[in-house]
Amino acid sequence: MQTYSGPISRLIEEFSKLPGIGRKTAQRLAFHVINMNISEVKGLSNAILEAKQQIRYCSVCCNITDKNPCSICSNDNRNEEVICVVEDPRDVAAMERTKEFRGKYHVLHGVISPMDGVGPDMIKIKELIERLNNESVKEIILATNPTIEGEATAMYLARLIKPLGIKVTRIAHGLPVGGDLEYADEVTISKALEGRREL
Repeated sequence: MQTYSGPISRLIEEFSKLPGIGRKTAQRLAFHVINMNISEVKGLSNAILEAKQQIRYCSVCCNITDKNPCSICSNDNRNEEVICVVEDPRDVAAMERTKEFRGKYHVLHGVISPMDGVGPDMIKIKELIERLNNESVKEIILATNPTIEGEATAMYLARLIKPLGIKVTRIAHGLPVGGDLEYADEVTISKALEGRREL
């Protein structure tokens, strides 16, 4: 395996610490940065520093933001009676791309996963319950991923929230638009059957 001089080696090492970046990709990124002009490199490093220094969690929904509360929580045109609960800030971005949901969000920053040592107290459940006690919420949409952990988290939240007299719904799961039935796995097909609706 080829070794490089100190600064290049350190840059490769830092890139390889990023999720999904293996040694070869880290090496490719490092050489790309080295070949950039100095103003582009400064722009990249400044963007990284600025994001790290200015991005924080919204005190209301726990989404990432550069102002508090975030633009969604401070928007008076959003429906405050409906909260969509998601696992990750990236899920908020995905929901917003549809331009269909006009309520507010709550970001858990993970799911309950005993195998990984993640309990309910390690994600933003307490903050959600506090919101429900202080706001006039009528419906919670559980939009966790259709994984074992996502389902377990949804069931846990449903048991916590239903006694508060708030309607709890779950997003439908099943076959994607344009997907072929023959290539779908059993769980996807069973979820599609469960989520069927009358035409």
